[in-house]
Amino acid sequence: MRTDLYAAIEPYAAGMLQLDATHTMYWEQSGNPKGVPVLFLHGGPGAGASPTHRRFFDPNFYRIVVFDQRGSGRSTPLGETKDNFTPNLIEDIETLRRFLGIDRWLVFGGSWGSTLALAYGEAYPEACLGFILRGIFLARQVEIDWFLYGMRAIFPEAWRDFAHFLPQSERRDLLTHYHRRLIDPNPAVHLPAARAWSRYEGACSTLLPNLESSANLSDDRVSLGLARLEAHFFQSDRYLRENDLLANLSAISKLPATIVQGRYDMICPIITADELSRAWPEARYVVVPDAGHSALEPGVRAALVGATERFKQEVRVGAGAQ
Repeated sequence: MRTDLYAAIEPYAAGMLQLDATHTMYWEQSGNPKGVPVLFLHGGPGAGASPTHRRFFDPNFYRIVVFDQRGSGRSTPLGETKDNFTPNLIEDIETLRRFLGIDRWLVFGGSWGSTLALAYGEAYPEACLGFILRGIFLARQVEIDWFLYGMRAIFPEAWRDFAHFLPQSERRDLLTHYHRRLIDPNPAVHLPAARAWSRYEGACSTLLPNLESSANLSDDRVSLGLARLEAHFFQSDRYLRENDLLANLSAISKLPATIVQGRYDMICPIITADELSRAWPEARYVVVPDAGHSALEPGVRAALVGATERFKQEVRVGAGAQ
């Protein structure tokens, strides 16, 4: 079974979809226009998608749909927090599905993308063929606190740089004081904060230091979307109550699913994936023994491609296509 990324491809269609008076969403399709639809959900919130994300899928089999969530990547306005909460993102996915004329699709998401995949699937189970999830995040306070404070136990140098960006008087509440800076309209205020936040996340995302991963997050557009929207969702989005996603799994539990988790994922520790797998025994659970958080860690990448290959065997060719 294949475990390498597929060759780089270009979209056969792309556009901007007006969502409301404020937000416009970038979308694209690649691969086989008559293939089995698969939706890629990027992480963050706010990280945006990249051309590499098309490469997890066999372009001869899959109709690959990639989009940038509102406020992220090529969607506009970048970093916009107005009307940007989990319910908006769920409805954006459904709007895109109807716009593209897709009946059902495989939903593939990692990190925040796993959160959104579960939330969307539980809201619209009839629109889903199955799920491939990576680096599980269930948007609970304990997970947010781990990101803000707990990772210093493993990455003290990176955390110290992150925390010491703020004056000492503000370090007991990193989220509030970062959020205040990140939503400030002045680039001289929000960009340094975004860079500090993104450097921290990049430094903790891989098992071993990875300059390419860190460089991507250091781009000002990527770092602003990522940092501002992560802080915004952590601070302001209360749609997902504690354990909602676990409590509502019955809506999707009979659909094919694979959970892929790096053993040494520090952004989204394995205990969360373990809880999800125990609550969802029907799902296939793959622990990569020598990987951290990034989807592009060799072992995680191989497991994800393997999952997309396995799904090809679970559905007949053309299932869910137009």
